[in-house]
Amino acid sequence: MDTAIDPALLDPSGEGADLVALTRILCDIPSVSGDEKALADAIEVVLRGCPHLEVLRDGDALVARTHLGRDRRVVVAGHIDTVPIADNLPTRLVERADGVDGAGTGGGSTGAVLWGRGTVDMLGGVAVALALAVELGAPGTAPAHDLTWIFYDHEEVDSALNGLGRLARNHPDLLRGDFAILGEPSNAGIEGGCNGTMRVEVRTHGVAAHSARAWTGENAIHAVAPVLGRLAAYEPREVEVDGLVYREGLNAVRIEGGIAGNVIPDACTVEVNYRFAPSRSVAEAEAHLREVFDGFEVLVTDAAGGARPGLDDPLAAQFVKSVLATTGGAPAPKYGWTDVARFSELGVPAVNFGPGDPLLAHKDDEHLPLAQLAQCRDALRAWLLDD
Repeated sequence: MDTAIDPALLDPSGEGADLVALTRILCDIPSVSGDEKALADAIEVVLRGCPHLEVLRDGDALVARTHLGRDRRVVVAGHIDTVPIADNLPTRLVERADGVDGAGTGGGSTGAVLWGRGTVDMLGGVAVALALAVELGAPGTAPAHDLTWIFYDHEEVDSALNGLGRLARNHPDLLRGDFAILGEPSNAGIEGGCNGTMRVEVRTHGVAAHSARAWTGENAIHAVAPVLGRLAAYEPREVEVDGLVYREGLNAVRIEGGIAGNVIPDACTVEVNYRFAPSRSVAEAEAHLREVFDGFEVLVTDAAGGARPGLDDPLAAQFVKSVLATTGGAPAPKYGWTDVARFSELGVPAVNFGPGDPLLAHKDDEHLPLAQLAQCRDALRAWLLDD
């Protein structure tokens, strides 16, 4: 497999980057979490070929910065890893005329789409950022702000492995800025803040026994019935935070128990994922889950706080006004967790803005309307060049 990126696709002296071809190349280099090296290597070659960029690498995370002497710095970031491939690579171009989305429920886009893993989450956004990183700051362009471009690994797995988090620990100065934009899919609109996320294991214990003499044991799988009942009856909240309404969710995502077909299981674990509004802290989210599962053993295995919208920040307000003047609509909440939360922790206001329908993220029929690539590139480029 060719893992090189043709520089001609990014030539800023021509008619602009070929975003469709670039996105296909980025997606067709498999980069499932933990296997990002080949893609990081290809992106690094491109960045190091730009004299206007200072390039640094930490593991499979890359940071490229301009030093133009501007008063303010804008950070544009995106993760290069994907969830596992599901027979949806290599990418392919598809002409859609049915207006049906990936779930078959209507509301999809007509016109050409790029089908394949990573097109939506989020190598389309990475393609936009990479093309602009090559162009802006090169001779003949004058961005209004100094720019930091970050391409990082391990976003789709436990937060402790996240490449942006690693950069924040090892090189916090590289993440400094006055405003940050995450290229997460937002249908070429603006999504503010994000929900927090927490995973817990709810555990039950029993007594192992031969299944022919079940009365001599205690079945730990049966004991989780009340846990599943509480989950089925749970009513998630809708919470307004700074003018945006976030939807919460509490769901079992995995259940494990038993060792053989003739043994009464003595242990069972239900893994539960809680998506909580940014008005709640991680500690408050944990307290809520312990209340929901009162009487059971609860172990927190992963947690990351959310981020408030932050749209009242002056640079954020300018960005929203500029983008929405082109795209229309209004800012929306980000229901999933994104790394805007990491920037929020660092005191950097951040928004999500990228091509692709977030409802198609992680789906086997993940696909991206080609028109959104140019739409996001043009809107972001115009704002970054506007003095």
